[in-house]
Amino acid sequence: MTAGLQGSLFGQAEECSLGSLTATRRTELGDGAWIDLRPGWLTGADLLFERLAADVPWHAERRRMYDRVVDVPRLLCFYGEGERLPDPVLEEAREALSRHYGDELGEPFRTAGLCFYRDGRDSVAWHGDTIGRGSSEDTMVAIVSVGAQRSMLLRPRGGGATVRQLLGPGDLIVMGGSCQRTWEHAIPKTSRPAGPRISIQFRPRGVR
Repeated sequence: MTAGLQGSLFGQAEECSLGSLTATRRTELGDGAWIDLRPGWLTGADLLFERLAADVPWHAERRRMYDRVVDVPRLLCFYGEGERLPDPVLEEAREALSRHYGDELGEPFRTAGLCFYRDGRDSVAWHGDTIGRGSSEDTMVAIVSVGAQRSMLLRPRGGGATVRQLLGPGDLIVMGGSCQRTWEHAIPKTSRPAGPRISIQFRPRGVR
């Protein structure tokens, strides 16, 4: 698959590489939830976007919503434990995240889920990653963003002030602690012109 991406100054490079994770900054959200941010962690994000857009076996899904079955508004691909990831830099990213967060998380990141947001009409609704252990245990989900900028929203379960985080090419966000149980996150639709974006979500075993 090919997709038209307007390159960014920060995403352009001749090759992909990862920066240091010591520069992450943590924000405490409350109720034991937190997020870490590392802008521009991945250099060459535009190059990685083009590789993933072309090489990943993307597929569409349909899911039941109340009394009808609807199209999932994004393309998907999931790499389970032990499966080779579609680009070497993603293997490097997963290993780097496992080293950096290993003591705090208590285990490595094992899987990678990829979402392809083709334009501003593609989105993901409010949710927490609570399939599996995320429904009852503190855990982490690390997301690397490539392609166009999109806003990620977070809010407490049950209502409260919304946190808006703009994710650009090469940015890393890590949701940790109780975040999947006590907070929700979403990528909202937008009527503004929005280019294509791919997110790569690294998770530990048993978290979806």
